[in-house]
Amino acid sequence: MIIIFADLIEFANDFIVPIIYFINMLFALTVVFIERKSPTATTAWLMALFLLPVIGFILYLFVGQSFHRDRMFRVKKEYDEAMTNLIESQKKDLFSHQIPQLHTVSDAYKRMMLMLMESNRAIVTTDNAVRIFTDGNDKFAALLEAIRKAEDHIHLEYYILKDDEIGREVFSALTERAKAGVTVRFLGDGLGAAGPKRSFFAPYLEAGGELAFFFPSLLHIRHPRINYRNHRKIAVIDGKIGFIGGFNIGDDYLSRVPEWAPWRDTAVMVEGHAVSSMQIRFILDWNYASKGELIEFSPRYFPGSNDSAERLLPMQVVSGGPDTYWNPIKESYLKLISLATESVYIQTPYFIPDESIMDALRMAALSGIDVRIMMPSKPDHFFVYWAGYSYIAQLLDAGVRAYTYDHGFIHAKTIVVDEAAASVGSANWDVRSFRLNFETNAIMYDHQIAMVLKEKYRLDLDVCTELTPERLAALPWMIKLKQSVSRLFSPLL
Repeated sequence: MIIIFADLIEFANDFIVPIIYFINMLFALTVVFIERKSPTATTAWLMALFLLPVIGFILYLFVGQSFHRDRMFRVKKEYDEAMTNLIESQKKDLFSHQIPQLHTVSDAYKRMMLMLMESNRAIVTTDNAVRIFTDGNDKFAALLEAIRKAEDHIHLEYYILKDDEIGREVFSALTERAKAGVTVRFLGDGLGAAGPKRSFFAPYLEAGGELAFFFPSLLHIRHPRINYRNHRKIAVIDGKIGFIGGFNIGDDYLSRVPEWAPWRDTAVMVEGHAVSSMQIRFILDWNYASKGELIEFSPRYFPGSNDSAERLLPMQVVSGGPDTYWNPIKESYLKLISLATESVYIQTPYFIPDESIMDALRMAALSGIDVRIMMPSKPDHFFVYWAGYSYIAQLLDAGVRAYTYDHGFIHAKTIVVDEAAASVGSANWDVRSFRLNFETNAIMYDHQIAMVLKEKYRLDLDVCTELTPERLAALPWMIKLKQSVSRLFSPLL
């Protein structure tokens, strides 16, 4: 037995390892000359491929490759011209007082609106009413109520779907409405929503519900990868009510899993024309992912909303992903930070910023802005968690204040600037959300909403522990080693 084992090791050294090195060389040439990743990501990949050849080979095979990206998303890009004429019209009206609801919005924030129109075709809507959720039980109660009252169509798009109590409850409600003749479509991610078995969907499909999955997962034979995930969480009911935020569909998001309870997240329910922007996003994603009939931009999906004095909230729905030339999600974060005059409050479960985000936060803090970052006190992804600590340590020296949320798990992806604007959505503060995942955020230019979110942030501080330089310096050497190694490979995460 020992002889056989020794022969296998010799065979691996003589044949398999050289082959892996040769393939890694080809991967390295691809990274440098074809994919042209950022210098930081390129350096990290070259180190992984040559210093850890076997691990680097596996990582690149499942995570790194992107040289088919243009071909993969060519079909999707063909749909993304739908808003061009409307955007051109809004750009002319933005500074000409043609949109009276924007009288409370400063010219600086109007410049931000213009930027997002140019880079993301993000139309400005001003007749919106918003309800904020920070507890999954409240959010799903509202979503289920809206589903059960649906009369024409239901469009759900979620990164994660689990076969558990809330997953079954949601699909039971969807199945009931499908039986009643309502058009029901569910779009899940090919990795995050791959858990439920075929039997889970059988009653729903038999009732006439439609189902699609966005992009094959790492288990797919032809294209094994975990990148390019549809991380969005969007629900549109009858084109009139929309939900967007950080909650997926699973019991843990309702604090029913003791390991993560209580779960702290943020989402909003929207009524108004911003729902049309969410609807467009769903249709574009469905038409790319679905193998059935494409959804046409029919008036039934865009019924509009009744004018109401209570609906005066200006909003843009901003989407980003590897199919966008720029990074509109990251750019919106950068712009919000740059517009701050008093405070920047950030909540995120994952904090792996690039240099531009680091510089913006550092400069804001050095300018006397109250910059605060809140992240979980326990990891659900160890490498990402410890890498985040290393970036936080660097920002503390500039005056940024950071906190760990000790009351369960915080999954919210928010930024509140002064008492003027806020963003709530699916995008984390990490390179994956900026470059590799499909994300959607709602940016609200409203004093009242910003005040509410800021107050919720301050209440969260009561169950947080501040990360001080002294606290970080006192960490065991093993933890510091984890931070260093995790940061080294953070461009790959």
